[in-house]
Amino acid sequence: MKTMLLAVGGNSLIRAGEKGTIAEQRANAQRTAAQIAGLIRAGYRVVLTHGNGPQVGAALLRSERGASQVPGHPLDVCGASTQGEIGYLLQQSLQTELQLADLRVPVATVVTQSLVSADDPSMKHPTKPIGPFYSLADAEERKRLFGWEIVEDAARGYRRVVPSPEPVGIVELEVIRNLVGQGVLVIACGGGGIPVVQRDGRLQGVEAVIDKDRASAWLASRLGVDLFVISTDTDCVYLDYKKPTQRPLQRVGAAELDGYAKAGHFPPGNMGPKIESVLRFLRDGGKEAIITSCENLCPAVAGSAGTHIFPDRDHAEIERSADLKNKDLENIALELPVKER
Repeated sequence: MKTMLLAVGGNSLIRAGEKGTIAEQRANAQRTAAQIAGLIRAGYRVVLTHGNGPQVGAALLRSERGASQVPGHPLDVCGASTQGEIGYLLQQSLQTELQLADLRVPVATVVTQSLVSADDPSMKHPTKPIGPFYSLADAEERKRLFGWEIVEDAARGYRRVVPSPEPVGIVELEVIRNLVGQGVLVIACGGGGIPVVQRDGRLQGVEAVIDKDRASAWLASRLGVDLFVISTDTDCVYLDYKKPTQRPLQRVGAAELDGYAKAGHFPPGNMGPKIESVLRFLRDGGKEAIITSCENLCPAVAGSAGTHIFPDRDHAEIERSADLKNKDLENIALELPVKER
Protein backbone atom coordinates (compact mmCIF):
# COMPACT_ATOMS: atom_id res chain seq x y z
CA MET A 1 0.00 0.00 0.00
CA LYS A 2 1.35 3.44 -0.96
CA THR A 3 1.59 6.20 1.64
CA MET A 4 0.76 9.84 1.03
CA LEU A 5 1.26 12.92 3.18
CA LEU A 6 -1.43 15.48 2.37
CA ALA A 7 -0.95 19.04 3.60
CA VAL A 8 -4.20 21.02 3.45
CA GLY A 9 -4.15 24.79 3.59
CA GLY A 10 -6.25 27.17 5.63
CA ASN A 11 -8.65 27.56 2.69
CA SER A 12 -9.70 23.95 3.24
CA LEU A 13 -11.53 25.08 6.40
CA ILE A 14 -12.12 28.82 5.93
CA ARG A 15 -12.65 29.97 2.36
CA ALA A 16 -12.43 33.44 0.88
CA GLY A 17 -15.34 35.60 1.99
CA GLU A 18 -16.30 33.38 4.94
CA LYS A 19 -16.34 34.50 8.58
CA GLY A 20 -14.86 31.27 9.88
CA THR A 21 -17.84 30.07 11.88
CA ILE A 22 -17.75 26.49 13.13
CA ALA A 23 -20.63 25.65 10.77
CA GLU A 24 -18.61 26.94 7.80
CA GLN A 25 -15.48 25.10 8.90
CA ARG A 26 -17.42 21.88 9.45
CA ALA A 27 -18.94 22.04 5.94
CA ASN A 28 -15.51 22.68 4.40
CA ALA A 29 -13.95 19.87 6.44
CA GLN A 30 -16.63 17.53 5.10
CA ARG A 31 -15.72 18.40 1.50
CA THR A 32 -12.05 17.79 2.22
CA ALA A 33 -12.86 14.52 3.96
CA ALA A 34 -14.84 13.29 0.93
CA GLN A 35 -11.76 13.72 -1.26
CA ILE A 36 -9.56 11.95 1.29
CA ALA A 37 -12.01 9.05 1.47
CA GLY A 38 -11.66 8.73 -2.30
CA LEU A 39 -7.88 8.49 -1.98
CA ILE A 40 -8.18 5.82 0.70
CA ARG A 41 -10.66 3.83 -1.39
CA ALA A 42 -8.03 3.77 -4.13
CA GLY A 43 -5.52 2.17 -1.76
CA TYR A 44 -3.54 5.07 -0.30
CA ARG A 45 -2.60 5.29 3.36
CA VAL A 46 -2.91 8.98 4.28
CA VAL A 47 -1.12 11.20 6.79
CA LEU A 48 -2.87 14.58 7.05
CA THR A 49 -1.37 17.92 8.08
CA HIS A 50 -3.09 21.30 8.04
CA GLY A 51 -2.72 25.04 8.42
CA ASN A 52 -4.17 27.04 11.32
CA GLY A 53 -3.45 30.69 10.53
CA PRO A 54 -6.99 32.10 10.79
CA GLN A 55 -7.81 29.95 13.81
CA VAL A 56 -4.69 31.04 15.72
CA GLY A 57 -5.48 34.67 14.93
CA ALA A 58 -8.99 34.19 16.34
CA ALA A 59 -7.63 32.39 19.43
CA LEU A 60 -5.19 35.22 20.14
CA LEU A 61 -7.94 37.79 19.74
CA ARG A 62 -10.25 35.90 22.13
CA SER A 63 -7.40 35.60 24.62
CA GLU A 64 -6.65 39.30 24.44
CA ARG A 65 -10.30 40.41 24.66
CA GLY A 66 -10.98 38.11 27.59
CA ALA A 67 -7.82 38.94 29.54
CA SER A 68 -9.75 41.09 32.04
CA GLN A 69 -11.88 38.06 32.98
CA VAL A 70 -9.53 35.06 32.62
CA PRO A 71 -5.75 34.65 32.17
CA GLY A 72 -4.59 35.06 28.57
CA HIS A 73 -2.84 32.35 26.58
CA PRO A 74 0.60 32.62 24.94
CA LEU A 75 1.03 31.84 21.25
CA ASP A 76 2.28 28.27 21.75
CA VAL A 77 -0.79 27.38 23.84
CA CYS A 78 -3.08 28.97 21.23
CA GLY A 79 -1.35 26.79 18.65
CA ALA A 80 -2.01 23.70 20.74
CA SER A 81 -5.65 24.69 21.20
CA THR A 82 -6.21 25.12 17.46
CA GLN A 83 -4.56 21.78 16.71
CA GLY A 84 -7.19 20.15 18.88
CA GLU A 85 -10.01 22.27 17.45
CA ILE A 86 -9.15 21.63 13.81
CA GLY A 87 -8.21 18.03 14.48
CA TYR A 88 -11.65 17.47 16.00
CA LEU A 89 -13.47 18.92 12.96
CA LEU A 90 -11.36 16.96 10.47
CA GLN A 91 -11.44 13.78 12.53
CA GLN A 92 -15.21 13.79 12.84
CA SER A 93 -15.71 14.62 9.15
CA LEU A 94 -13.34 11.85 8.11
CA GLN A 95 -15.05 9.33 10.36
CA THR A 96 -18.39 10.20 8.71
CA GLU A 97 -17.05 9.96 5.15
CA LEU A 98 -15.15 6.75 5.79
CA GLN A 99 -18.26 5.18 7.27
CA LEU A 100 -20.29 6.24 4.21
CA ALA A 101 -17.65 4.65 1.99
CA ASP A 102 -17.65 1.48 4.13
CA LEU A 103 -13.97 1.95 4.95
CA ARG A 104 -12.78 0.75 8.34
CA VAL A 105 -9.90 3.15 8.93
CA PRO A 106 -9.28 4.56 12.42
CA VAL A 107 -8.55 8.29 12.65
CA ALA A 108 -6.48 10.01 15.36
CA THR A 109 -5.19 13.54 15.94
CA VAL A 110 -1.71 13.90 17.42
CA VAL A 111 -1.01 17.27 19.04
CA THR A 112 2.45 17.80 17.59
CA GLN A 113 5.49 19.71 18.86
CA SER A 114 8.07 20.82 16.30
CA LEU A 115 11.60 21.29 17.59
CA VAL A 116 13.38 24.49 16.54
CA SER A 117 16.78 25.90 17.37
CA ALA A 118 17.00 28.76 19.85
CA ASP A 119 19.87 30.02 17.66
CA ASP A 120 17.81 30.09 14.46
CA PRO A 121 18.52 33.50 12.83
CA SER A 122 14.79 34.23 12.56
CA MET A 123 14.49 34.21 16.35
CA LYS A 124 16.22 37.59 16.38
CA HIS A 125 14.49 38.90 13.26
CA PRO A 126 10.73 38.20 13.47
CA THR A 127 8.89 38.65 10.18
CA LYS A 128 5.68 36.57 10.40
CA PRO A 129 2.54 38.73 10.95
CA ILE A 130 -0.07 37.21 13.28
CA GLY A 131 -3.28 38.28 14.93
CA PRO A 132 -5.49 41.31 14.25
CA PHE A 133 -4.67 44.76 12.88
CA TYR A 134 -4.17 47.65 15.33
CA SER A 135 -4.00 51.42 15.11
CA LEU A 136 -0.54 52.88 15.65
CA ALA A 137 -1.43 53.98 19.18
CA ASP A 138 -2.81 50.55 20.15
CA ALA A 139 0.18 48.81 18.58
CA GLU A 140 2.66 50.96 20.49
CA GLU A 141 0.78 50.29 23.74
CA ARG A 142 1.00 46.52 23.19
CA LYS A 143 4.66 46.82 22.33
CA ARG A 144 5.23 48.63 25.63
CA LEU A 145 3.13 46.22 27.70
CA PHE A 146 4.07 42.89 26.14
CA GLY A 147 7.38 43.53 24.37
CA TRP A 148 5.87 42.68 20.96
CA GLU A 149 7.60 43.43 17.69
CA ILE A 150 5.19 45.49 15.54
CA VAL A 151 5.21 46.27 11.82
CA GLU A 152 2.93 48.11 9.42
CA ASP A 153 1.15 45.54 7.26
CA ALA A 154 0.10 46.48 3.70
CA ALA A 155 -1.14 49.92 4.76
CA ARG A 156 -4.07 48.25 6.57
CA GLY A 157 -2.76 48.88 10.06
CA TYR A 158 -0.16 47.48 12.40
CA ARG A 159 0.34 43.84 13.38
CA ARG A 160 2.46 41.80 15.69
CA VAL A 161 5.27 39.84 14.06
CA VAL A 162 6.93 36.71 15.45
CA PRO A 163 9.84 34.51 14.32
CA SER A 164 9.30 31.75 11.76
CA PRO A 165 12.18 29.32 12.47
CA GLU A 166 13.05 26.17 10.55
CA PRO A 167 11.76 22.89 12.00
CA VAL A 168 14.68 20.61 12.91
CA GLY A 169 12.70 17.78 14.48
CA ILE A 170 9.25 16.54 15.44
CA VAL A 171 8.94 15.35 19.03
CA GLU A 172 6.12 12.89 18.26
CA LEU A 173 7.73 11.44 15.10
CA GLU A 174 7.93 7.87 16.37
CA VAL A 175 4.37 7.99 17.70
CA ILE A 176 3.16 9.14 14.27
CA ARG A 177 5.27 6.50 12.51
CA ASN A 178 3.89 3.73 14.71
CA LEU A 179 0.28 4.82 14.20
CA VAL A 180 0.73 4.99 10.43
CA GLY A 181 2.25 1.52 10.48
CA GLN A 182 -0.87 0.27 12.25
CA GLY A 183 -3.12 1.69 9.53
CA VAL A 184 -4.31 4.76 11.41
CA LEU A 185 -5.15 7.92 9.44
CA VAL A 186 -3.06 10.38 11.45
CA ILE A 187 -3.77 14.12 11.63
CA ALA A 188 -0.55 15.79 12.77
CA CYS A 189 1.69 18.86 12.55
CA GLY A 190 -1.23 21.29 12.64
CA GLY A 191 -0.05 24.79 11.76
CA GLY A 192 3.49 23.44 11.35
CA GLY A 193 3.48 22.10 14.89
CA ILE A 194 3.87 23.91 18.21
CA PRO A 195 7.39 25.43 18.15
CA VAL A 196 9.49 24.23 21.09
CA VAL A 197 13.15 24.50 22.05
CA GLN A 198 15.27 22.28 24.28
CA ARG A 199 16.52 24.14 27.34
CA ASP A 200 18.30 22.43 30.24
CA GLY A 201 16.96 19.07 29.17
CA ARG A 202 13.36 20.29 28.99
CA LEU A 203 11.06 21.23 26.13
CA GLN A 204 9.77 24.78 26.25
CA GLY A 205 7.28 26.47 23.94
CA VAL A 206 8.36 29.66 22.16
CA GLU A 207 6.45 32.58 20.66
CA ALA A 208 6.91 31.68 17.00
CA VAL A 209 5.12 30.22 13.98
CA ILE A 210 6.48 27.38 11.82
CA ASP A 211 5.60 27.27 8.15
CA LYS A 212 3.11 24.42 7.72
CA ASP A 213 4.49 23.27 4.36
CA ARG A 214 8.10 23.16 5.60
CA ALA A 215 7.12 21.07 8.60
CA SER A 216 5.00 18.82 6.36
CA ALA A 217 7.93 18.27 3.98
CA TRP A 218 10.18 17.39 6.94
CA LEU A 219 7.63 14.87 8.23
CA ALA A 220 6.99 13.42 4.76
CA SER A 221 10.71 12.82 4.26
CA ARG A 222 11.21 11.15 7.64
CA LEU A 223 8.17 8.92 7.17
CA GLY A 224 9.42 7.96 3.69
CA VAL A 225 6.04 8.52 2.04
CA ASP A 226 5.61 7.74 -1.65
CA LEU A 227 3.77 10.98 -2.42
CA PHE A 228 3.74 14.47 -0.91
CA VAL A 229 0.65 16.52 -1.82
CA ILE A 230 0.01 20.17 -0.99
CA SER A 231 -3.58 21.35 -1.28
CA THR A 232 -3.95 25.09 -1.87
CA ASP A 233 -6.38 27.56 -3.45
CA THR A 234 -5.31 27.07 -7.09
CA ASP A 235 -5.74 24.01 -9.29
CA CYS A 236 -2.02 23.96 -10.17
CA VAL A 237 1.16 26.04 -10.15
CA TYR A 238 1.27 28.87 -12.68
CA LEU A 239 4.09 30.87 -14.18
CA ASP A 240 3.35 34.60 -14.44
CA TYR A 241 0.38 34.07 -12.13
CA LYS A 242 -2.54 36.47 -12.80
CA LYS A 243 -0.69 38.11 -15.69
CA PRO A 244 -1.72 38.05 -19.37
CA THR A 245 1.14 35.57 -19.93
CA GLN A 246 -0.06 33.18 -17.17
CA ARG A 247 0.55 29.52 -18.03
CA PRO A 248 0.15 26.32 -15.99
CA LEU A 249 2.87 23.87 -15.05
CA GLN A 250 1.68 20.27 -15.32
CA ARG A 251 4.76 18.03 -15.05
CA VAL A 252 8.13 19.46 -14.18
CA GLY A 253 11.52 18.34 -12.91
CA ALA A 254 13.00 19.75 -9.71
CA ALA A 255 15.85 21.67 -11.40
CA GLU A 256 13.49 23.34 -13.86
CA LEU A 257 11.10 24.33 -11.06
CA ASP A 258 14.00 25.66 -9.00
CA GLY A 259 14.99 27.80 -11.96
CA TYR A 260 11.52 29.31 -12.15
CA ALA A 261 11.65 30.00 -8.40
CA LYS A 262 14.97 31.80 -8.72
CA ALA A 263 13.51 33.84 -11.58
CA GLY A 264 10.91 35.21 -9.16
CA HIS A 265 7.77 33.40 -10.34
CA PHE A 266 6.63 32.34 -6.85
CA PRO A 267 6.08 35.10 -4.23
CA PRO A 268 7.44 34.38 -0.74
CA GLY A 269 4.09 34.99 0.95
CA ASN A 270 2.09 32.71 -1.32
CA MET A 271 3.39 29.92 -3.57
CA GLY A 272 7.06 30.38 -2.62
CA PRO A 273 7.11 28.27 0.58
CA LYS A 274 5.16 25.49 -1.16
CA ILE A 275 7.67 25.30 -4.01
CA GLU A 276 10.57 25.40 -1.54
CA SER A 277 8.97 22.60 0.49
CA VAL A 278 8.37 20.20 -2.40
CA LEU A 279 11.94 20.78 -3.63
CA ARG A 280 13.25 19.92 -0.15
CA PHE A 281 11.15 16.76 -0.10
CA LEU A 282 12.58 15.66 -3.47
CA ARG A 283 16.16 16.53 -2.45
CA ASP A 284 15.68 14.35 0.64
CA GLY A 285 14.83 11.35 -1.53
CA GLY A 286 11.12 11.88 -2.25
CA LYS A 287 9.74 10.38 -5.46
CA GLU A 288 6.95 12.78 -6.38
CA ALA A 289 5.10 15.85 -5.12
CA ILE A 290 1.83 17.40 -6.27
CA ILE A 291 0.39 20.89 -5.77
CA THR A 292 -3.32 21.29 -6.49
CA SER A 293 -6.64 22.46 -5.06
CA CYS A 294 -8.76 20.53 -2.58
CA GLU A 295 -11.46 19.95 -5.21
CA ASN A 296 -8.92 18.38 -7.57
CA LEU A 297 -7.18 16.03 -5.14
CA CYS A 298 -8.44 12.76 -6.64
CA PRO A 299 -7.98 13.80 -10.30
CA ALA A 300 -4.51 15.16 -9.46
CA VAL A 301 -3.36 11.97 -7.76
CA ALA A 302 -4.82 10.06 -10.74
CA GLY A 303 -2.56 12.14 -12.97
CA SER A 304 -5.12 14.29 -14.80
CA ALA A 305 -4.87 17.56 -12.80
CA GLY A 306 -2.49 19.59 -10.66
CA THR A 307 1.23 20.22 -10.92
CA HIS A 308 3.42 17.12 -10.58
CA ILE A 309 7.04 17.65 -9.54
CA PHE A 310 9.64 14.91 -9.91
CA PRO A 311 13.31 14.40 -9.10
CA ASP A 312 15.51 15.33 -12.03
CA ARG A 313 15.31 12.76 -14.80
CA ASP A 314 14.43 12.68 -18.48
CA HIS A 315 11.00 13.85 -19.62
CA ALA A 316 10.01 10.48 -21.02
CA GLU A 317 10.37 8.88 -17.58
CA ILE A 318 8.19 11.60 -16.08
CA GLU A 319 5.50 10.88 -18.67
CA ARG A 320 5.71 7.13 -18.01
CA SER A 321 5.26 7.79 -14.31
CA ALA A 322 2.07 9.71 -15.07
CA ASP A 323 0.74 6.81 -17.15
CA LEU A 324 1.25 4.37 -14.26
CA LYS A 325 -1.09 6.24 -11.92
CA ASN A 326 -3.69 4.24 -10.03
CA LYS A 327 -6.59 3.89 -12.49
CA ASP A 328 -9.04 3.38 -9.64
CA LEU A 329 -8.55 7.04 -8.76
CA GLU A 330 -9.79 8.14 -12.17
CA ASN A 331 -13.07 6.34 -11.55
CA ILE A 332 -13.34 7.75 -8.03
CA ALA A 333 -12.69 11.28 -9.31
CA LEU A 334 -15.63 10.90 -11.69
CA GLU A 335 -17.88 9.64 -8.89
CA LEU A 336 -17.26 12.50 -6.44
CA PRO A 337 -19.33 13.79 -4.81
CA VAL A 338 -20.75 10.33 -4.16
CA LYS A 339 -23.96 11.71 -2.68
CA GLU A 340 -25.37 14.95 -1.34
CA ARG A 341 -24.14 15.42 2.21
